Formats: sequence, structure tokens, C-alpha cells
Amino acid sequence: MKKIPSKLASVLIEKSDFYNCPKFINDDPIKIPHSFSKKEDIEISAFLSAIIAWGNRTSIIKNAKRLMVLIDNSPYSFITQSQGKELLPILKFVHRTFNGNDCLDVIHSLKQIYNEYGGLENVFTKGYKKTNSVAGSIIFFREIFMKNIELPRTGKHISDVTKGSAAKRLNMFLRWMIRKDDKGVDFGLWSKIPMSALKIPLDVHTGNISRKLGLLKRKQNDWKAVLELTDNLLLIDSQDPVRLDFALFGMGVYES
Repeated sequence: MKKIPSKLASVLIEKSDFYNCPKFINDDPIKIPHSFSKKEDIEISAFLSAIIAWGNRTSIIKNAKRLMVLIDNSPYSFITQSQGKELLPILKFVHRTFNGNDCLDVIHSLKQIYNEYGGLENVFTKGYKKTNSVAGSIIFFREIFMKNIELPRTGKHISDVTKGSAAKRLNMFLRWMIRKDDKGVDFGLWSKIPMSALKIPLDVHTGNISRKLGLLKRKQNDWKAVLELTDNLLLIDSQDPVRLDFALFGMGVYES
């Protein structure tokens, strides 16, 4: 698609403004990081919530809240300081196929990232600067993250763009961290990766509605589809294409 019909563009912008508001937060996993105020607590709780964000949203939020309790509602302190028996409560956690051992692995890797790199932002930013792309940012992050993962099974929970994954959860996490506006939903805590570089968090809902609207022709929800859809959204908003995620997700979930 070389040109987006003006009527369609207007509808998407209108729907984005409608759904991109504080009311959106309550029924979305982004609700979890919104309960924190410290940068590190926000990004760690956001990452952990995003990693388990598949399936029913009510279940995702319920389990993400439970995970926050297990890490003492102090994500940064728990990740960086807990050791030995203090980590045992994590073994109780489960969300679908993501179990306590996976969670311990993730927490161990996050600890190394904060100790060695100074945090998630630095890793994603370094990957972006190496390649000037969000794909490169995600690939680099996964390489660093997997260095400290002990169980091979845990790796399946961290999307692999090199194998064509749409990386919905990581793209969603990056949207939360990087997008900045005055709507109060996304955090805009990271400033070294431009909003214009972000990719759409493609899931079943956004994929289906995008195909109905003629914004996406590819049938599979993979990385090629992410690029195709994001490229079309850039024609509507070249500086902030993923703000239209609010429209596509909202229309896909509530209006289709």
C-alpha cells in the first residue's frame, strides 16, 4: 500500500485518541507498572508483565499482580539484592507455560543486566545504536539476556526476531517505555530510541482488524507482517506510528 485513504487515516487517528486514555489502563497489563513510581521499578515490572502477556488479559493482570507480591512489590530491590532462600517464593509462580523455574531464570538474567549494563534501557539502546533498528535492538537484547539463562525452555518466552517472531510482547514493552505523549498511558521513560522507530505489537486482534482494513496483506502474524503493517502506519503518522496500536487493538477487541 503506497497511500492510505484519508477517511481510513482519520478513523484510525480518532480511534487512537479514544482508546489512548487513562481508562485504558485498568483492563490492560500496563496497569501493573503504573502502580510504581521509580524508573527501575516501572521498567522491571513492565518487562515481567509483558513477558507473561499472552492469553486472557484478566488472567495476565491477576498473575502479574501475584508476581509483584512474590517479589515484595519492590522489583528493582528484589531483582538486584535477593539471593538464596529469598528467591524460593518465585518457584510458586505460574502463568500458563511460564513456571517458577522460568521466572527464576528471568530474574537471574535481569540481575546480571542491571549489574553489568546498568539496566534494560542501556541494553536495548546499545542494540539500537549498533543497527539503527528496533529489530537489531531486540536481537541484541535477546543475545545478552540468554547469556544468563540456564534452562533452554526459558528461551521460548523471549521472542527471537531472527526466526521470524513478531515479538509482540517485546514490542509492546518498548512501546510502554519509549512512547511519550500527554495521555497518561505509555510511560516515555526512555529517550534514546525514537518513537518513529517503534514497531507495532502485532497480535491476533491487531492482525485481524488490520487485514479487514486493508492495512496488512500477509497472512502470518510474523516479523514480516510487523514490518508491513508498521510501514503502512508510518504513512499516517511518521513520527509516532505505534500510537495507532490503540486504534487497532481497541477496534479488534471491542468493536469487531
